[in-house]
Amino acid sequence: MKTSRTAAGFAAATAIALTATACGGGGGGTADTAEAVDYGADLSGTLTTGGFTLGDEVATSRADLATAALEEDGVTVEINESNFDPQRFAAQAASGTLPDLVVMDRQYVATYAAKGLIEPVDDCFTTHDVNAEEHYYPAVLQDVTYNDQVYGIPQFWQPWSIITNTRVMEEAGVTAEDLDTSNPEAVLGAAEKMYESEGDTPTRLGFDPQMPSQAPVWFAAFGGKIMDETGKPTLDDPANIEALTWLKDIYDAQGGYETAYSFGQTWDFFGENNQFVADQVGAGLYAQWYPNVLSDFADQLEISGVPLRNQDGDAIAVAGGQSYVIPTGAKNKAAACKWAVTNTSDEAWMAAAEARVSGMEEGGIFTGIFTGSQTADQMIKDEYLESTGNEGFDQLIDSYYQALENGVPLGSSPAGLEIQTELQNAMAPAMSGDKTIEEALGDAQAAAMLVYEQATAGAQ
Repeated sequence: MKTSRTAAGFAAATAIALTATACGGGGGGTADTAEAVDYGADLSGTLTTGGFTLGDEVATSRADLATAALEEDGVTVEINESNFDPQRFAAQAASGTLPDLVVMDRQYVATYAAKGLIEPVDDCFTTHDVNAEEHYYPAVLQDVTYNDQVYGIPQFWQPWSIITNTRVMEEAGVTAEDLDTSNPEAVLGAAEKMYESEGDTPTRLGFDPQMPSQAPVWFAAFGGKIMDETGKPTLDDPANIEALTWLKDIYDAQGGYETAYSFGQTWDFFGENNQFVADQVGAGLYAQWYPNVLSDFADQLEISGVPLRNQDGDAIAVAGGQSYVIPTGAKNKAAACKWAVTNTSDEAWMAAAEARVSGMEEGGIFTGIFTGSQTADQMIKDEYLESTGNEGFDQLIDSYYQALENGVPLGSSPAGLEIQTELQNAMAPAMSGDKTIEEALGDAQAAAMLVYEQATAGAQ
């Protein structure tokens, strides 16, 4: 979770890799000149994947289902268990050795689509009778749509909510209403009340905004965005400036950005002495997967949840997550299509939920699986989430479900990678005060616009 210092470096490496890939060939031309794919072709041969890891029962159960479906057609499936690597992708594209199916962050999809390096999948959905508009959330689908074509098959949607440490809140005299993000000044006051230090060294953060990596989430909460509906960067949007100004105030009230951030790096984030068990945090912004981590320590902590709200008071969920993509250089595109749609089907997600629930120890808490599919999420909720038996966890889980009703897309842009890179590059000078918020976001906007203009000119 606390890997935000590497985010900018990763994105920058990805941008470099994209340039190398575009210059090195190995693709199918631009998005406008790509030939249609026959996703209904007879299946045979071998399917290779990249970026998909079998890290837990949720991944394994779905992979088993999809693999079995292809094996019935005589296809051998080879899963390369490695995380997506943009430089590896570039090298494989240049040499013509790309896997047939790749998993990547949805924010990268439009960039690769604009380069002609991945295939549209609208016909894939049609071939397998998938109504994408009904199956996936609109915000999720929008993030993988470029030039009115869908280029990604989404998996997962990890909305963000405020996890609250009720033990710390009661001690400090803070209520759930004080952590309603539609009232930023109230949240700032709550952070100040719950913050503790020994001299200049924090011993507890009152509020953890999960910066710098989650700046786009906070921009959305303040009515901002990192790009417009055309994919044009909007990093210097006034609402973004307002959000980042508030975030700096939050950190300044807790010893300053570098001090607070460094303290967060010392937490036992996944362990038995994590920040909620150890009362090292009063509240903070966390993705939906984290309550599953905390459920292992339910008897040692007291937590609840407050939805992330925009300035109008509406619970919102920002549509981050991954998607399967089919490279233009893939050799078995029909098999890749079938495996991906099977892997993200309602049947597969229900199998994943069953696998997780059946594998829990007695008294364990199932916190849900947020899939990217609105039909699958509803089925899982109806089947497994009446009540966990823990009031605090019930409220926390419900806060994430409330947010799903108002999804906010991050956007789709041929300069998506550079927009993210420049945003992350702006965070340290903005939060430390080396630049004003306006200067930092203005510089980021100018740099991102150069790439956007180049990318859109090349696509015409």
